[in-house]
Amino acid sequence: MGLFGRAPKSDATARRRVEAWLRDAGGYGPDTAMTVSEIVCADPACPGTETVILIFAPGETTRAVKILGALDTLSAAEVAAALRTP
Repeated sequence: MGLFGRAPKSDATARRRVEAWLRDAGGYGPDTAMTVSEIVCADPACPGTETVILIFAPGETTRAVKILGALDTLSAAEVAAALRTP
């Protein structure tokens, strides 16, 4: 675990892969900014490792999407399902 309870930086390839799945599943174009982060919570009440995504679509409120699991273990189906969850 890294500083401030965060996981070490995940592979940039995995981040790009998840971002591509997000763009495809959500219909987001290149004008939509995104962040994809992996966070490990050390508190026993936390779910453990989560992938946290922020979507900054022009003219819309910033959207946060959380997916239980490490960034490099996610599938396209999990990402699409998370986007469908309000």
